[in-house]
Amino acid sequence: MSLKLYFLRHGQTAASRANVFCGSGTNAPLTSDGEAMAQAFADAYQNTVWLALYCSPLQRAVSTLAPTEGVLPLQAQVRDDLKEIGYGDWEGKTPAEVERDYHDDYIRWSADPAWHAPTNGEPAIAIAHRSLRVIEEIKGRFDDGNVLIVSHKATIRILLCSLLGIDVGRFRYRFGCPVGSVSIIEFGEHGPLLHVLADRSHFDARLRDLPGT
Repeated sequence: MSLKLYFLRHGQTAASRANVFCGSGTNAPLTSDGEAMAQAFADAYQNTVWLALYCSPLQRAVSTLAPTEGVLPLQAQVRDDLKEIGYGDWEGKTPAEVERDYHDDYIRWSADPAWHAPTNGEPAIAIAHRSLRVIEEIKGRFDDGNVLIVSHKATIRILLCSLLGIDVGRFRYRFGCPVGSVSIIEFGEHGPLLHVLADRSHFDARLRDLPGT
């Protein structure tokens, strides 16, 4: 056997539905559809044997894990390092508003978010450093089996880039990560292998077709 990490993005929030910046500075709850997404994941993966559950402390992640955690003899390992990127002054704003009000910062960030942060926010390289600490913790604890990690859109994409040897500055342009999606990486003898990217087959057609990001 080998170690498999399941990266689950939280379910729908009002912010993801409206496509506004929603980072670590916004503790958005799930919508009713977001709660349905969380339950759909729990139902689809009810027979999966989890060694551990890891979760961002933000409400939208904790609530997404709740239906899965509630039927298991496991307590979530909450880690601040799994929080979403900090969008600083951009929190709650649309991309169009940010481009208008913080034009130069937005242009720099769009070109290379690894080293250029949102205004008073975090650069992607900082998220890579902190989130990889959790991966190293997990690898230090487990050699094989399944571990669930509930986190956020940017954080998951940054982690995937970091683990797969892709420039972190390209995280916005290399991987999709819609709400409620699951990506799976297996650690084998040749390093991390991407098995599944942004899967939402556990949703019915209505949940899959909802608007938002």
